[in-house]
Order: sequence, then C-alpha cells, then structure tokens
Amino acid sequence: MSNQPTRLFSRLTPSTERTLADVLRTERAGGILLLIGTVAALIWANSAWSDSYEAMKSFTIGPEALHLDLDLAHWAKDGLLAIFFFVVGLELKREIVVGELRKPSTAIVPIVAAVGGMAMPAILYTLVNLQDGGSTAGWAIPTATDIAFAVAVLSVVGKWLPNALRAFLLTLAVVDDLLAIIIIAVFFTDDINFVMLAASVACILVFGFLASKRITYWWLLFPIAFASWAFMHASGVHATIAGVALGLMVPAIKAKGEKHALAEHWEHKWRPISAGFAVPVFALFAAGVTISSEAVSAAIADPVAQGVVVGLVIGKPLGIVLATWLVATFTKAQLDRGISWPDVLGMAFLAGIGFTVSLLIGDLAFNGERVEEVKMSVLAASLLAAFIGALMLFWRDRSYRKMYESRSIPVVGHDRMGDAHALAREIGGEAAPAPEDSERESH
Repeated sequence: MSNQPTRLFSRLTPSTERTLADVLRTERAGGILLLIGTVAALIWANSAWSDSYEAMKSFTIGPEALHLDLDLAHWAKDGLLAIFFFVVGLELKREIVVGELRKPSTAIVPIVAAVGGMAMPAILYTLVNLQDGGSTAGWAIPTATDIAFAVAVLSVVGKWLPNALRAFLLTLAVVDDLLAIIIIAVFFTDDINFVMLAASVACILVFGFLASKRITYWWLLFPIAFASWAFMHASGVHATIAGVALGLMVPAIKAKGEKHALAEHWEHKWRPISAGFAVPVFALFAAGVTISSEAVSAAIADPVAQGVVVGLVIGKPLGIVLATWLVATFTKAQLDRGISWPDVLGMAFLAGIGFTVSLLIGDLAFNGERVEEVKMSVLAASLLAAFIGALMLFWRDRSYRKMYESRSIPVVGHDRMGDAHALAREIGGEAAPAPEDSERESH
C-alpha cells in the first residue's frame, strides 16, 4: 500500500479534461454576453427610455387556458433558466457517473468546499440581519456562484494557472448549483399541486426512458420536456427543477457504437444555447435597476443588502478555504504540487460572483419586495469579489509564468514541447505552448 499522501486538486479524469476545455471555451464567450446583457439592462433602466424597459418586462404572452400567460420577465426567469438548469443536470449526471464526483476521494473536496461556501455566507447574512430592519428571508441569496462570470474572469487573468485548479472551480460550481436547486425546491415552494407534480414526474420518466433507448427525435422529446416543465410550473414547484430532473435522466455512459455518451453530447450541444442566449437574456430582464443617490443610500443602509455583500465577498471565500483546509487537515491530504493556498483563496473569491442564481433566489425570497436593494447588492458584491479574485489570480498567474520561463530549457522542435509539458506536470498545470509550437501543431 502506498504511503504517499492524497493530493488535493490532482490529475483530472479524461472526461473532466474534455469538459474543462469545452466549458472554458463556451463559458468565456457566455460570460462576455452575460456582461453585455447586464450592462444593457442597467443602461436601459437608467435612460430616458426606462418606461419601455418596464413595459417590455411586463408584456404578457402565452396560453391563458394552460395558465402560461406570463410576462416576459417570468418567461426569462422560469423558462430560459430551465435551459440553464437542464445543462446543470447534464453536468451533474456526467460528473456523478464518470467525472470527478464518482469517487469519494475526488468528490470530497469540492463537495465539502461547496457546502462551506454556502453555509458561511448564509450564517453571516443571518447575523447581519438580526439588527432592526433586517430580514432573514434572503439567507440563500449569497450562497450561489455564477460560473459564466467566474470563468470569464478566470480566462482573462489565469492563462498559466494549473488546470486542476480550474477544474476545482468548475466542479465546486456544479455542486453549488445542485445545492442551490435543493434550496429552491425545499425552501421556496409553498403550496404544491400533487396531481400536476405527478404529471410532471411521469413526463420526466418517459423522457428518461426514451433517452435510455436512444430514441432522440427532437419532435418527440421536446414536447415531452415542455410538458414536464409546464406541469412543474403549475404544481407550485419552481419550473427550473424540471430542467435539472430532465438532465439527470440522460445516460452518461456510452452505448455500443457511440463516440460520446448522450449526456456529454447534449451538454456540448446545449451549453452554447444556455451560456450564449438563455442566461444573457435572463440578465437583460433581471439586472435592470434604477441607480440614484437615494437608491444607493437606501441599499447601503439596508441590512439585506449588507448581508448579501458580506455573504458573497467575505462568507464565500472564507467558507470555501476553511472547508478545504479542514479536509486537508483531517484527511492528511496535501495540495497538489505547484498549487498553493493563495491559489485556492483567489479561486474562492471568484466563487463569490453570485449574480444569475443569486438574482433568481432574491426574487423568490422577497417576491417583488426590496428588489432594488437586492439587485444592487448582488451586482456590487459580484463586482467586488471578481475584482479581488482577479487581482489575486493575476498575481499567482505571473508567478506560474515566471516559474515556467525560469526553468524552461531553450531547445528546439519536439524536445521543447516535451520540456514544457514536463514542467507543467511538475508544477501541477498545463503550460501553454510557445506560439511557434502552436503553429507547428496546427499543421
């Protein structure tokens, strides 16, 4: 039996490596589009055409007979985010079956870190809101992580960081999403229509049966998926839960003759729609808040806004780092070679970018009340967490680059690439090849 200590954030599974590349590529563009949608909403809501923004949000469309005559803001929140959560369900299924979450040894760190990164913000938020004027109803707002924004920041400042650290952020965010789904389903569901819920579950099971038999005609699966969403919406359970359940029903193991498992294939197909359309459009409807000196003063004095900022900016990184340290201490595990605790702290600050799910939970928690304060606090906290995390990871990124440049041997051809990859393995990352090497590989 080997006496070597367990390494935290060590070698990735082939499935996780493929997904890591796919997510970094797609979510980077999605993060930019999400930022564009957010800025557009803020400009529109604070312009001379703010009335048209509110009119657009309140425009109602849909069949009244099916109780789906919803305004566009609700279609974005309940409908488009169901696509986002469908991709989350596919991610969860793949990670649990073939990814980082299939083994306790690799799953324990992101799971414990995600739990710590949700418990600590909730605790700090609650403590802040024990004062006069506070409300504990929003305790779940600062528990979420927006992976699109976090990856967009990471792609700008972390080009030389170890891939294992990037994968840790993604896996932590997947577990974070799962816990957020549980919170939404358990704490933000009031009256349940069990008949409608049973009808939704039946549709989900039929969808899963057809997917398991590889009967994947879109004209058959899409109506069943939409029916499951509509029944879930009518049941009183948040409709996005149907998206997660549908994703979890998709097979994550390759059938005979398949190049990729169906869950991985559909995740690749639907992620661009989620990151490039569904989430940015949701941001366009959700992020518009009127910013004025009075509104800012009211938000600063509001315990709810204070709790959200403290929870995301302080609670998230503190909870993640503390939980990871506890795993390392009590399991005698060590950080992988080349990864240091400042790396973990910088990544933990990026996890404090709440935004998408935080805005959703804020809307569910206060049901139209304190909307301005919640939106401003989520935006301000996410920007501050992004700024601190970006500074820390930019500093660490420079350290990794200097380490590579100081230890690289200037040889030519294949040997140079071999040296780069050997050093990358030694420091725990995947160093980028030199420009001429990339050009050679492309031929």
